[in-house]
Amino acid sequence: MKELTLKSKVCVYSYEELSEIDRQLIDKAKEATNRSYVPYSHFHVGAAARLMNGTVVTGNNQENAAYPSGICAERTTLFYANAQYPDQPIETLAIAARTEKDFIDSPIPPCGACRQVMLETENRFKHPMRIILYGKKEIYIMESVGTLLPLSFKAETME
Repeated sequence: MKELTLKSKVCVYSYEELSEIDRQLIDKAKEATNRSYVPYSHFHVGAAARLMNGTVVTGNNQENAAYPSGICAERTTLFYANAQYPDQPIETLAIAARTEKDFIDSPIPPCGACRQVMLETENRFKHPMRIILYGKKEIYIMESVGTLLPLSFKAETME
């Protein structure tokens, strides 16, 4: 047997330690939670993507009584960005989540489907996408999607 050890580098910050541009992106993601449609889970998620040209687009989670028919904030945001700005790589994606009461203390990681879409977006543009996961007590920053998905399913896998 051979053992494979995978390591991921995640930097942990407080809001105050971030650059102004990263704080603005987080604020846009937090604001996007106000437009989510979550009558079942009451768990609001917002995302904001800063494109290479400086444009910021946002999205949020949208639920449906038939749960598989809903969509996460990350995919809403990435699909919108790719549809409206097909030639613009995404520089940074910020994600924030809250309950009905308040934003959560620790960052939540994206689901597997969102991670795969994030990876495909990164591969599409051949450009790393920074990921910022917001929590009131700490914020995680990763320099690429590979940190979230170290053993990735990519197009080359099917060759």
